[in-house]
Amino acid sequence: MTKTVIPHSFIYIHGFGSSPASWKAQLMKQAIERLPAHQIDLPQLPFSPQSAMTALQQLLQQRIAQKGVEHVTLIGSSLGAYYALYWAERFQLKAILINPAVRPWESLANHLGDNQNYHTGEHFTFYPYHIAELRQYDVEVLESPEKIYLLLQTADEVLDYRQALAKFPNSPLELQQGGSHGFDNFEQMIPSILNFAGISDTAPTE
Repeated sequence: MTKTVIPHSFIYIHGFGSSPASWKAQLMKQAIERLPAHQIDLPQLPFSPQSAMTALQQLLQQRIAQKGVEHVTLIGSSLGAYYALYWAERFQLKAILINPAVRPWESLANHLGDNQNYHTGEHFTFYPYHIAELRQYDVEVLESPEKIYLLLQTADEVLDYRQALAKFPNSPLELQQGGSHGFDNFEQMIPSILNFAGISDTAPTE
């Protein structure tokens, strides 16, 4: 007897200066591809926060129209987690936040000026008005903290994990000692991510 599987849609949101070629994005892509009933989008986002959020809104509206909010889950890393939180609260979606940027208008102040994408090599300029754009997407009060799954490693060399702990005191949490901003051994967290989304990490059998 075949188990009925409701198709689920994941959207992976990369961080600042990153791309869908990042190793975490590719690990998630490989995991979902082993589960053919489900799908994952890995959009390449513009470096402009406002443009990135416009692109995400369009993609999200498409996927929600196709699947329904209960079958769409966001996965965001660093700045991508900041973006994911905004849309999770806006549309009442589940979201997995990996070493999230909590106050990116502060943490990215050191990146004003010329930058280069880690994967594509594209050069771009980050201006002060981009910092101002980031501020407008801050979620000050969480309406649904239970829909947020927080993945943190304490040796994050870019962001202070304690900011995220303070921001999400009532959300499900995986706190690991050591690690890095890229989240070491991320592949070990994929079963937990899928479980939080409400799907199994094994394909249905006859």
